[in-house]
Amino acid sequence: MKSINKLLIILALSVTISACNTTNRAIVEDFTVNMSSPQVTIGEVELQFDTVMGLGKLKKQTASVIYFPKEDVVCLKYKYELYTFHQFWNKRGRLNFISALQRYNEDYSARNLQKSNNKSLLKYGVVRSYLVWQMLSFTVQARANMNIELGYTFKDKSPYFTLHQRTAEYFDDRSRDSNKSSPIITMYFTRAQAAELSALFEQYIIKGEIPDEYQESYLPAKETDPAKDAY
Repeated sequence: MKSINKLLIILALSVTISACNTTNRAIVEDFTVNMSSPQVTIGEVELQFDTVMGLGKLKKQTASVIYFPKEDVVCLKYKYELYTFHQFWNKRGRLNFISALQRYNEDYSARNLQKSNNKSLLKYGVVRSYLVWQMLSFTVQARANMNIELGYTFKDKSPYFTLHQRTAEYFDDRSRDSNKSSPIITMYFTRAQAAELSALFEQYIIKGEIPDEYQESYLPAKETDPAKDAY
């Protein structure tokens, strides 16, 4: 009888542990977007990229922000090296961006940002995204889901809120020669630049659906140099 009770206890613990692991596991929310779907440009945002080989100062660029109402996704359209990228954000991703930026601004104000933190690029979490990239209009249009890490880093002694776009893997069913891997790209935002993107994301989330913790505005004051934040 005692051995049976022990067996039941072990089974119960196993089920509990399994349930806990399932609960704590990150939610993978893959999605796709039809590039022929109705779409409307809703604004532009400034951001920075690394230069070729990562040498020299960051290079500023203006990215188009496009809304796809059928899929309810917001797209950042930008150029990097020789490719045009469409980086898509669903509602979950947009809410996580808003939350991450608020946490970053809180850390910035409290001077909790660490210059030597190797894990700072993913401090505020990871979101699932959909990426479409293409060199020219007549070349293969690669597409795949991938992760974006939300965090921060320092460049030239100034902190930047970052989107660390991980590799997307495209597999062509018709030709292996068309298989492609996207480069890892870090996108750098000052607080003002990130606040502009956050405001556009928020416009395309129904107000009543935004949890209270996402509702407070953290728009920073205008800086002397809009391309960097003093710290």
